[in-house]
Formats: sequence, structure tokens, C-alpha cells
Amino acid sequence: MGVKNMELSYSLHLGNDKNKSIKARQEAKNTPSGTTSKNNNAIQNVKQLGKVNHHNLRQYDNNQELIKTIRGSNDITKDVKELYLELFDEAKIEYNNKQTRDDRKIDNYFNKISNDTKHDLACEIVIELGNMEYWDEKSLEYKYQMTQVFEQQLEDLKEIVPDFYIANATIHFDEHSPHMHIVGVPVKENCKTGLSRQVGKTSIFTKESLVVIQDKMRERCIDEFNIAYGMDSKLKEKQKGKNRDITSYERKLFNERVKGLKQEISNLQDEVTNLEDNKESINKQITKLNKDKNNISDEIDKKKKLIIKLSLNQKINFGMRMKN
Repeated sequence: MGVKNMELSYSLHLGNDKNKSIKARQEAKNTPSGTTSKNNNAIQNVKQLGKVNHHNLRQYDNNQELIKTIRGSNDITKDVKELYLELFDEAKIEYNNKQTRDDRKIDNYFNKISNDTKHDLACEIVIELGNMEYWDEKSLEYKYQMTQVFEQQLEDLKEIVPDFYIANATIHFDEHSPHMHIVGVPVKENCKTGLSRQVGKTSIFTKESLVVIQDKMRERCIDEFNIAYGMDSKLKEKQKGKNRDITSYERKLFNERVKGLKQEISNLQDEVTNLEDNKESINKQITKLNKDKNNISDEIDKKKKLIIKLSLNQKINFGMRMKN
């Protein structure tokens, strides 16, 4: 297939806690613990936000040239906290002014949502164009051109999902293919109870809206890619029953899980080998003991025969003395 007609896959993935799905909650009713252990990559509290900060900004290595933050700072937690103040502080003050009891007032809306298991504190969207096969042999300079595409995708997202406010956007060039992590806060307006403006992931991102969002984003992305690279590439058709491809981030998590399982299998194989060695050693000991047992039995028989013989000789000698 020629370069000009290259077909590229597109993925826009929203982090979710699959344990909160209706199906998962039904399954949980039949488990002893009343829970499920499905994949959870949602940002539900400040601790999970810290993990996202650690991963996205690569604070554990020195290859900072392989990441590029195009929105926000080098501290995603701070970015989200500042966005919360910008988005919700006015609504919080308005709400508190209506309260007659101090215990109903909200001191810090960020902390309140972080401690509330019913709501996600923020959302993470991962966008990727092209798979490992396409990007595998491309130079780093070639990959860096995706910065222009991802910057435009941020503008597209703001237009297509105006109620999703972006706190931080960071591009990774150090994995199989360039991809962008976007951390933001979805907002619902005109709420009847509580604050008039609230964080609202389930209101903004539904199963239906995500399909529409991705359809619009993917069409714009391939156009922006072709402009940036001077190409005429096409998008791969979406698979039936699936509205996204596996992202590099998900692939990395999967590979880490596979690596962990392989290590577990290796450890179990070592244990089996040790047990088999122990079994062989014990069998050798049993064989030796059986041989020793047979030798002892033979020795006992010999001793018994000797005793009988000696006893018989003693009787004969005693009889001869009596005759004399």
C-alpha cells in the first residue's frame, strides 16, 4: 500500500471504572465480597489524580524530551485544583450564602468531590492516531510533528464538548506511538440541588455522546494529520460493535499485566521443578530405605538361622555329655 493511501486507526478513550457499570453491579451481588475487580482507570479522587500525574509527566525518569505538555503545568494535581476554583468557586459561595447551618456549607469543593465515591474528580481522555505498525520505524523528529495535530485536537475537543474543561494535556513520544493524555473536568449547569454548577461526568459523557464525539474528532484528526504531514491518508473503518482501537496506554497496561502473569507462571514452574526434584530425592531415599530394609531382613534371617544352628549344636553337645 502506498504512503499516500495509508490507512490509520484512531482512538479516543475515556477512562472509566468498569466496576460501576450496571452489569458489574449485578455481578457483584453474586460475589462473597459484594464487589468486582474489573479495570478501573477513572480519576475518582486526589490519590488517583496523583497516579495520573506520575504517569503522564514521567516523574520517574529523566527522558523529559520524550514528553511535551501543551496545556497546563508540570503538576496536574495543581492544574485541576486551580480549574476547580475557576469553575466552581462562585457557585460554591452562592450555595453557602443560602445555607443557615454551617455544617451544610462547603469549604472546599475539590476535597468534597475527592471524598465522594459517587463522582469522579476529573476525567482523562487518551487520543492516538496510527498504531505501532505505522509508527515503529518513524524517526523522533517525524513523531514530533504530531504536536501540531494534537494541539488542533484540543481546539476541536473544546468546540465539540464545550462542557469539558481542560486542565492539562501532555503528549507521549516514548511509547509505541505518539498519543496525548488530556485531563479535564466535565461540568453540568443549572443543577436543582446542591451547587448550581457541578462536576458531571455521567451527564456529559454517555455511551451515545462518546460515539458522536469520536466520530467528529476522528474525521478532524485525519484532516489535520494530512495537513501537518502533507499526505492523503485515510482512516481505517471502525470495527462493528467497537468505537475505538486499543491505545498505547492500554497496550502498556496489558503488556505489564501479561509480564506479571508470565512471572507468576515462571515462579510456579520453578516451584513445580523444586517439588519434582524433592519427589525424586524422596523416591531415591525410599528406594535406599527399602534396600536397607531388605538387607536388614536378610541379616535378621541369617542371625535367626545361626541362633537355631547354635541352639541345635548346644543340645547335641549337652546330650553327648550326659551319655558320658
